[in-house]
Amino acid sequence: MKIAFDIMGGDFAPAEAIKGVQQFFEQVPDPSVHLLLIGNEEAATPHLSLLEPYKGRFTVVSAPEVIGMHEHPTKALKEKQNSSIAIGFGMLAMKKADAFISAGNTGAMMVGAMYSVKNIDGIQRPTIASPVPRPSGKFGLMLDVGINADCKPENLVQFAQLGSLYVKNVYGIENPRVGLLNIGEEEGKGNILAQATYPLLKEQTDINFIGNIEGRDVFSEDVDVIVCEGFVGNVILKMAESVHTILTERKLSDSFLDNFNYEIFGGTPILGINSPVIIGHGVSNALAFKNMIDVARKIVAADLMSVFKKRFAPTTTVE
Repeated sequence: MKIAFDIMGGDFAPAEAIKGVQQFFEQVPDPSVHLLLIGNEEAATPHLSLLEPYKGRFTVVSAPEVIGMHEHPTKALKEKQNSSIAIGFGMLAMKKADAFISAGNTGAMMVGAMYSVKNIDGIQRPTIASPVPRPSGKFGLMLDVGINADCKPENLVQFAQLGSLYVKNVYGIENPRVGLLNIGEEEGKGNILAQATYPLLKEQTDINFIGNIEGRDVFSEDVDVIVCEGFVGNVILKMAESVHTILTERKLSDSFLDNFNYEIFGGTPILGINSPVIIGHGVSNALAFKNMIDVARKIVAADLMSVFKKRFAPTTTVE
């Protein structure tokens, strides 16, 4: 298994990225996981001594250019072919890597995912999914959380299917319960999108649709996959992050609250594209990077892309 890792992505790269690699190697001794560390060698060299005990488990891939956080995504990818993000997507496209991780320019990551890796056949729109902490210490999954502000009912149905397959194959939940986020539990509630999506989800035989859920159910143990358009999902995600920040600043500590920290799950996967891509937070530190790598490892180990491709393969009829 080869995971391409942009060590130049994020505000604290490459130092924190390489510390994250060190933590991953310490906690995951599996020698079959090989990391391709993509970045500026001159900037990375002072920190690579941390990885001396793990020679053979990583390769440094030279990328002299870096796409800045505020650069125009499409323009930067086109003009900076030797950037860590461009090289990472190139390695994915050429099958030289099984997954790609970066905490760099989010727009560039999305453009690269959609135009270099491209959608799986049958997928209308890729989606970003975010883990949702639950009181038990386990996680549910919410999607979309940002890249699809406006959706059609058919998009939400595919998000439900993608989320179900992810939770089943990565979280190990055999029959994930899917809920449609709404302003009431009764069928017929909500806006036009929710009203049109409900009957479509109800018809699906490949998901365990439990009906509408409300905002108070987001962290419930009773739902495993929460489906919504990206506008709503992003508002909930950012609100949860702000609550975590306020309560930690007040020195409150609780195991459930701790799981709101983005560092715990590292990054968010883009689902619906041909290869695993994980996007990290721009302020990621070593723990976040370590967990990003581990998310990629689990997705590759589950062969999730093959599961998706099999489920969404266009059906052909022979006359």
